Amino acid sequence: MKTKILLIEDNEQNRYLLTFLLEKHGYEVIQAVDGLQGIEAAERVRPDLILLDIQLPGMDGYQVAAELRNISSLQHTPIIAVTSFAMPGDREAGLKAGCTGYIEKPINPDTFVDEIMPFIANEEAGESK
Repeated sequence: MKTKILLIEDNEQNRYLLTFLLEKHGYEVIQAVDGLQGIEAAERVRPDLILLDIQLPGMDGYQVAAELRNISSLQHTPIIAVTSFAMPGDREAGLKAGCTGYIEKPINPDTFVDEIMPFIANEEAGESK
């Protein structure tokens, strides 16, 4: 069974690139273009990992992460903020909201999958669920 990754990202080019990279490495990618769609998809699909943009229309990524953490079946699912927010305190704000990790944009296509692998490996080993 393929590892399922939920990608919550409003930018079409970023969704395309991340989906391409992840599918190339054998992951199943479920896409959502905003926070509400992302929360609904997460409840329905129960992904192994969630990649979350912080700058989303309507509900920002911090709010989405907090909402996801309120869903009992998703409390231990790794949530990685993938964001251009790179000011002092942004990483801490993401972690406080419920994110497990933080990757700054622009991503490096050559190393991106390697950066998320530890979170997937922990999930597959049963350490998170």
